[in-house]
Parts: sequence; structure tokens; C-alpha cells
Amino acid sequence: MSLKKTPEEWKSELTDEEYRIAFEHGTERAFSGEYNDNKKEGMYNCTVCENPLFSSETKYDSGSGWPSFFLPASDNSLTENKDSTLGMVRTEINCENCGAHLGHVFEDGPNPTGLRYCVNSISLKFKSEE
Repeated sequence: MSLKKTPEEWKSELTDEEYRIAFEHGTERAFSGEYNDNKKEGMYNCTVCENPLFSSETKYDSGSGWPSFFLPASDNSLTENKDSTLGMVRTEINCENCGAHLGHVFEDGPNPTGLRYCVNSISLKFKSEE
């Protein structure tokens, strides 16, 4: 899969909502996503390029309404960027491989990292180990 595509090419491959969240930095409504309550074992990959992002072993219920993880799958899974939209400063997380917007990371997570990677379900493609 070539990751260098025009917006028109991405729009032809993704749903309108996938494109809005991945490339227009959108957010799905809290508690509306498919994976918020998912308890199955497996890997959460990027919807756009299938890059492994998070293991189910690091998923926890943060009560935020979005799938939350305390650790990415690898050091090469994510990039972080300063996000100053909505009148606040947050740390945006993106897929390292294709650049798709995933969500944000906060410093209010559980041990051992103290981090909460708060991710849009629509940014994820779950691959079950079962």
C-alpha cells in the first residue's frame, strides 16, 4: 500500500467518517465507538494502514468513553504533536506509518506508565487472537 496519496485517493478508500477523523483531526462522540467496551484479546491496528498500534493487554476502562491504553504496541507505533485547538493544549497522537490522527495522550493514566492514550474507535481496526 502506498501511503503517499492525494486527499481524493484517501476519500475513495475510506468512509467519510474515517477520512474526517484520520485526516481532518476529527473526534467521534464519547461512548459511541465500537471498541470502547471491547474485552477481546488481540491487536488494535491503524484503520488506514494496519500498522500495529496497541495490544489489548494495555487496554483499560478509563471511563472517558473512548478506548484507552497505557502503552503503545512499540516505539515505532505513534508520533506525538502539540494540539492547541479548542482553547487548550493537548498532545495529539498519530500513526507513525501513515500519519492518521488517532486521538490524544494524557498524563492521568494507570501504572506503570501514568499515560492514557485516548483513541477514536474508528481509527482502529481490531484483529482478534481468538
